[in-house]
Amino acid sequence: MTGEQGNPTQLSKDQFARLTAYGVAQDVRIRDIVFRPGDPSYDLIVIETGWIEIVSPAARDDPEAVVATYGPGGFLGELNLLTGQTAYLTARVTEAGRIHRISPESFRRLMADDPEISDILLRTFLARRDLLRDSRAARGIEIVGSGLSAGALALRTYAARQRLPHLWLDADSTAGRALMRLTPLAASDLPAVVTSQRVLRRATPGQLAALLGLSYHRAAGKVADLTIIGSGPAGLAAAVYAASEGLDTLLLDAIGIGGQAASSSRIENYPGFPSGLSGHDLTQRAALQALKFGATMSSPSQVTALDTTAQHLQASLADGTTISSRAILIATGSRYRTLPLDRWSQFEGAGIYYAATELEARACGTGPVTVVGGANSAGQAALFLAARGNSVTLAIRGPDPALGMSAYLLDRLNAHPGVTVRPNVEVTGLAGDTALETITVTDTASPGNAEQPCQGLFCLIGAEPATGWLRDVSLDGEGYIRTDVQLDPDVLGPTWRALGRVPFPFETSVPAVFAAGDVRRGSMKRVAAAVGEGASAVRSVHSAIGMRF
Repeated sequence: MTGEQGNPTQLSKDQFARLTAYGVAQDVRIRDIVFRPGDPSYDLIVIETGWIEIVSPAARDDPEAVVATYGPGGFLGELNLLTGQTAYLTARVTEAGRIHRISPESFRRLMADDPEISDILLRTFLARRDLLRDSRAARGIEIVGSGLSAGALALRTYAARQRLPHLWLDADSTAGRALMRLTPLAASDLPAVVTSQRVLRRATPGQLAALLGLSYHRAAGKVADLTIIGSGPAGLAAAVYAASEGLDTLLLDAIGIGGQAASSSRIENYPGFPSGLSGHDLTQRAALQALKFGATMSSPSQVTALDTTAQHLQASLADGTTISSRAILIATGSRYRTLPLDRWSQFEGAGIYYAATELEARACGTGPVTVVGGANSAGQAALFLAARGNSVTLAIRGPDPALGMSAYLLDRLNAHPGVTVRPNVEVTGLAGDTALETITVTDTASPGNAEQPCQGLFCLIGAEPATGWLRDVSLDGEGYIRTDVQLDPDVLGPTWRALGRVPFPFETSVPAVFAAGDVRRGSMKRVAAAVGEGASAVRSVHSAIGMRF
């Protein structure tokens, strides 16, 4: 049974009956609008009879375009139903009939109760989102800016991590200049986001999230079972396990879903993927799993403070919003380290990058690039860039690359003709006009400086724990969070004596506040280990909230 043109989805009679059992029947007439751009939420629509077309709204000189049509047995919806993004297309009835509306609440129940149907829906939603991202007619978001702008790169990275159908237009391109004339936009307005409803000038990821309904929104006074701060592998694993076990789970990230792992070009030592996979793919799959089980995600949502004195734990966001939770898991990971060089901030996003994905690599063209770092992430970045045709210098400060890099990876680097591995070197200078053009490299073994062309400097020298916002949680001398047996007895004061217990695994010095992943003292700093910590911490969360509340 199918009513979908272009991307058919088969449902048996039994599956169709089970699906419609969650909905409310409604008769529709020709030209009725089922949902339209800007609707804050909409129902999953299942068609019993009649036809409905999905239309991209007219934009400037472009007429509206039909993206897809659905008939008897078909259903309308895509990833918006999971992420909470506002509608950006129009669903219009072209032949009268009968539909079944499944509300967001019933949809969540369906996804939890019927694994077979939920898998069909999820696969279809993913396929539709991919088709929409590849279809210009369905791209309701246009981002215009300079290819050398850190602000524009931040917008593009956020859109990519959220799987948003969007179109990037360089302000210096013919299409970019045309959009700026028609909107109109001045150079001082960039980067900008253009949709059928609004134009955001000097746009930020936070403003884009608010426009699309992806920023934090939750019923006032509602208390979450678990709030996870940070959406790297540890946070995502915790969200999957907590939501699948029935906890009301909220996941927050200051930048975008996936954390630093999402920027890894390739992960080859994660169990189950012998050919490797990108960090973006791994974290996106985990995010979809968590959404499928009912977790709520919000980014960018930066937590700035934690109040542990109230009846429930209180997390404060940068915009002043306060979130109440029975338990909190801190999985904020680490922040990228930088080099102490003049003009560093000027070249961020204009030649200096902290990740090697297709977005950053595209800005470098096929010119010479330098990767700074001696760990696996730096080695994988060098191979990724060399595979794209760049001439790559891998600059390692230490004398022996084998001290920080896996043997298999080092062998590949040494064998690749496009990679030059240089130990005992440091980048000591930056030069360029509006973008990075050359760097100065200093050989510390045989002192001497040399300038070399560089269209991209990829700084992968590690990170420091993102814990500067914490006040009441015990940290070690480097800023990492102490947990369970790492806590000194004198830290566990009257609060713990009143509870009559010691901290559970992954619990911090504050009851019901946990830590997992790279932010935790003694963690392995590996993706698989972070996933294990995040999943394991959920068991302790169950124990803590069961005893405390």
